[in-house]
Amino acid sequence: MKRNKPSVVVVTGASGGVGRATARAFASRGACVALLARGRKGLDAAAADVRDRGGEPLALSVDVADHRAVTEAANRIEETFGPVDVWVNNAFTGVFAPFVEIEPDEFRRVTEVTYLGYVYGTHAALTRMLPRDHGTIVQVGSALAYRGIPLQSAYCGAKHAIQGWNEALRCELLHQRSKVRTTMVQLPALNTPQFGWVLSRMPRRPQPVAPIYEPELAARAIVHAAAHPRRREYWVGGSTVATLLANAVAPGLLDRYLARTAFASQQTDEPQGPLPPVNLWHPADGDGGHDYGAHGTFDDRAHAHGPQPWLSQHRGTLAAGAALAAAALAAARLRTDHGCHDR
Repeated sequence: MKRNKPSVVVVTGASGGVGRATARAFASRGACVALLARGRKGLDAAAADVRDRGGEPLALSVDVADHRAVTEAANRIEETFGPVDVWVNNAFTGVFAPFVEIEPDEFRRVTEVTYLGYVYGTHAALTRMLPRDHGTIVQVGSALAYRGIPLQSAYCGAKHAIQGWNEALRCELLHQRSKVRTTMVQLPALNTPQFGWVLSRMPRRPQPVAPIYEPELAARAIVHAAAHPRRREYWVGGSTVATLLANAVAPGLLDRYLARTAFASQQTDEPQGPLPPVNLWHPADGDGGHDYGAHGTFDDRAHAHGPQPWLSQHRGTLAAGAALAAAALAAARLRTDHGCHDR
């Protein structure tokens, strides 16, 4: 019996956090995983993770804000592994500060990495996938793609831009009747290393807004989305659902709520202290740094599982079940009504 060829998967931002967990998840399925990030120490450790889980790694030091470097990486990947099946855009950076305290160069850098990095990755993927009429692109998003919050204006702006651009791209692919798919996974607050290396100008250390989830929850959703890309997007975490629904129904009220609560909820009780390694311009795991892995420092508060991703993934089945239940209820009522008339 002929063995199926392993999937070829590209993950950007693969050296830490969600990208690291996602690379591990694909490797557990025997995939060839191309790891794109800047820091060599995190990349080398991620490659070892992939190898340990049964995958085949290719670690490439790439700044996704450099479109030529991304294109060259795509060429190298296909020369090594063959055609790319799945491209996961995940790399990002941020600045944790009020908008007026963010320098223009810093805002531009966040936008180039977090938004244009997705654009460049998708362009490199599509120029190879479209002629083959095969492939999937997963855009790793956030509840903040729909709902901006204070202290993260550059990141929120980039995620909003990804949302609008990806919708336009999806419409184009549908118009062309292409078999290439793009889907988006909207994530909640996660326990990743970003809170230890983000550039912050706040008096206390940054933290994710509770409830906090482990990056493996996100990784499982990304792997599922790659296997089921006809859905336009997936919502992960009950907080994501609550935030997006509240924003759709009462955005002005949510503005006022976040104005009152989001400054404090995004900071711990600990003072900022000496500035930690910052990954805005240079990787935190570069020279003199270390591998940060997938998890941040909030394991004691983070949830590894939740029912909401399952509900999102099985929405069709649940809708069909609800329709059958409604039909059964209607039939029961009809029988009851006829019984009353008979008497």
